[in-house]
Amino acid sequence: MAVTIGDPLKILFAVLLPPLGVFLEVGLTKHFWLNLVLTLLGYLPGIVHALYIILKR
Repeated sequence: MAVTIGDPLKILFAVLLPPLGVFLEVGLTKHFWLNLVLTLLGYLPGIVHALYIILKR
């Protein structure tokens, strides 16, 4: 798990608007759509999923 220069910005977006943080990390993949659904169902699950995706890679 290497931290890149853009990770702090992605983490900030993950907290403010979770689907944007995931999009910046993986693009329009199944992870983005899952995060969008999770964010619509509840803001906190969207944040947790976004942080997981960003920090996992």
